[in-house]
Amino acid sequence: MRKVVVSAALLVSSVALAGGGSSVPTGNTIAAIVANDPNFSTLLSAVQAAGLVETLSSPGPYTVFAPTNAAFAKVPQDQLTALLNNREQLRALLLYHVVPGRVTSAQVSGLSSATTASGGTLNITTSGNTVRINDATVIRADIPASNGIIHVIDTVLQP
Repeated sequence: MRKVVVSAALLVSSVALAGGGSSVPTGNTIAAIVANDPNFSTLLSAVQAAGLVETLSSPGPYTVFAPTNAAFAKVPQDQLTALLNNREQLRALLLYHVVPGRVTSAQVSGLSSATTASGGTLNITTSGNTVRINDATVIRADIPASNGIIHVIDTVLQP
């Protein structure tokens, strides 16, 4: 009986449940970091709606330019609602924020562009200590994850 209880506890601790029964990953993957940071609650909802939790929990490695809740707040509410209700468009938008491989801030600042997981191109500019990805500014860089790295941005990237 003790083994069953311990096994069940371990199983429950590996995946938490969010509202609506969506699984929220735990650990140190990109998906888990997003799930456990209140500044990314809108991004988490979008990742769940797009069915990308498993992808961002997989080995990768990935570089994610992660928009904050404030970044999503800049998107008009009707557009955001429409996007959250269109899984394919949402997936394309979110994958535009992902670059295959682990790209640190030191490497990003040496690039002028990067190809995204959706096949799009991000324009990268650096001025002093400021790095811009398209129209977004990197406001926090190099958050390490077991399957890549996260750079926090202040604007949702538009393909």
